[in-house]
Amino acid sequence: MGAVLSEQSAVRPEYRIEDLAHHSGATVRTIRAYQDRGLLPRPERRGRSNVYGDSHLARLRQIADLLDRGYTLASIKELLDAWDTGRGLGGVLGLVAEVQGPWTDEEAARITRAELDARFGGTPDEDAVREAVELGVLERIPGRDTEEYLVPSPQELAVAVELHAAGVPLSAITGHLRELREQVEHIAVRFLEFTTEHVFSRYLEHRPPTDSDAAEAATMVRRLRPLAQQTVDAELARAMQILATRHLQIHLSPDPLPAQGDEPRPVQIPADTIRAVQALVGPEGVAAFMTAAAEREVNKRTLDSLTSNAHNSPTLQETI
Repeated sequence: MGAVLSEQSAVRPEYRIEDLAHHSGATVRTIRAYQDRGLLPRPERRGRSNVYGDSHLARLRQIADLLDRGYTLASIKELLDAWDTGRGLGGVLGLVAEVQGPWTDEEAARITRAELDARFGGTPDEDAVREAVELGVLERIPGRDTEEYLVPSPQELAVAVELHAAGVPLSAITGHLRELREQVEHIAVRFLEFTTEHVFSRYLEHRPPTDSDAAEAATMVRRLRPLAQQTVDAELARAMQILATRHLQIHLSPDPLPAQGDEPRPVQIPADTIRAVQALVGPEGVAAFMTAAAEREVNKRTLDSLTSNAHNSPTLQETI
């Protein structure tokens, strides 16, 4: 009998809540909160003790994995409810992995601080390094004897090196990257809206999607993933050819260059402002909204100026 019990306990481990917390990495308080939310099944009651099994440990690991992927607890409950009713999670997790995976074949590299300084002329620039870390161009690697960084995109760093060697200040390079990033994120939003409307909406009719729909959507993501970059590459090449040729013609022309204020120039708008306007009018209406707002402010100031001048000007009676 003792051998049978030993074999059963080896096949089906049992945990007190403290042991479950230790094996899962969650706190006792978190485990109880998950039970209250319906995310974790209630334990088996034996006398005065609550007994947990491997199913509870597996569920806690599932929750932790989904939290790491960016899901909220409410969304996780929907997914786990679908799992419990037999709809499956494999396709959904595969779709999440496909979307969250790398969108480029480029491999990250490492660089020491000494190598970094050497590539940018040999003079340390703490402000430039700090900005590069804020932008994610560099990621600090802790616990190293020497100061070392992960470079997620060696190509992006190589572009910065070439621009700096050509005479562009590091502050101008980081400022340009911030502006470029906002514009590229706008393109990404438009591409996602476009593909969601015309391709992925049919896979997302159910919340959460069925296992088969999620698996099909993951396959479609793999097919469409390169299209955004290919389209941007082609359109950027077309625009650069047209605009660079026009730019060169202007500078080679014997006629004087237009005054600095005669040509329109880009204005950097904070990302929070852009997002707030998008929430009001949608992505397609941002440019028109900003234009209308600027024109209204200019008109208001013109009217205020005219009114002020009228009040300050002497009347005919006063002059007499």
